Amino acid sequence: MQPVSEISGTAYPFGRKNVDTDVIIPAHWLKTVSREGLGKGAFEAIRNEPGNLFDDPAYAGAPILIAGDNFGCGSSREHAAWALLDMGITAVIAPSFSDIFSSNAFKNGILAVVLPQEAVDRLLEVAQTQPISIDLESQTVTTPFQDRFSFEIDPFRKHCLLNGLDEVGLTLTRDAAISTYEQRARNDLPFLARGLAVAG
Repeated sequence: MQPVSEISGTAYPFGRKNVDTDVIIPAHWLKTVSREGLGKGAFEAIRNEPGNLFDDPAYAGAPILIAGDNFGCGSSREHAAWALLDMGITAVIAPSFSDIFSSNAFKNGILAVVLPQEAVDRLLEVAQTQPISIDLESQTVTTPFQDRFSFEIDPFRKHCLLNGLDEVGLTLTRDAAISTYEQRARNDLPFLARGLAVAG
């Protein structure tokens, strides 16, 4: 997982409320276990609408999505986070998120920023013409117009995102302690080691 610290650039001024995971990535795209290529199916129904912003060259490659309340509701499909990443989105700003989506986003290195509706409304306005900046270290979202919005984030999630640590990475940070325990277990409980050798 790539570390997340500062995310700046164009932002999709999406703003729709109650966007569920089936809208983010439709069910017929779930046949794959690969994370690659899902960006082509992201927001497929919306991309069928004339003049949709996801196919607008002005927002191509935008790393930030500004959404409405209850973003990511619906099923628990992790493919929704994969699809956003494949589009190049590494941060979503909204007044609230589905708990499951928020968890999946975090585990895949996407920063989910919760801000009050008034702040989101202002960012939707700014994003139509100007870039947005997010600083995870200082927990702020800023604009070229000197807007500055602070957000809260769980300290554990912040640590993991800043250091690019997914569940495997977190386990590997404890590699020395795990090796020490395993060696001690082999010495103190040799019958377990023999049992494992026989089983293997």
